[in-house]
Amino acid sequence: MTTIFEALRKDHDIQRDLADKLIQTSGDTEERRSLYKQLKHELKIHADGEERHFYIPLFEDEKTQEHARHGVAEHHEMDELMEKLDETDMSSPAWLTYAKQLQDKVHHHLKDEEHTIFQLAGKVLSEKQKGSLANDYQSYIDKERE
Repeated sequence: MTTIFEALRKDHDIQRDLADKLIQTSGDTEERRSLYKQLKHELKIHADGEERHFYIPLFEDEKTQEHARHGVAEHHEMDELMEKLDETDMSSPAWLTYAKQLQDKVHHHLKDEEHTIFQLAGKVLSEKQKGSLANDYQSYIDKERE
């Protein structure tokens, strides 16, 4: 049975890869547009799914509540960076600056989750919860990717 941690980590790898590829692009090109669109979509559906199917149970436990709040706050910071990217001309040097800030935030956030939040969550979630949360999360993600 897949656990919520494995399901999230799989999507984290997709996000890291897209963020890394995005900052290798230049100018207002089809490649940049396509990678940004994919990354933006992945970050949005992942944040929504993660908040619903991972963070909600973590808010209920004192040991993980503050970390869950921090994770959600970082999702909002990424949203704000994507708003800046949306408002900036893709051929502008500022666009790449914002894209690099987003890449840094994505890497920082995923590292936080994988090295801190997952360990704490592993102690507060039951084995049954880890499996059922993974199923719920994956169903949501699959539906959003259609």
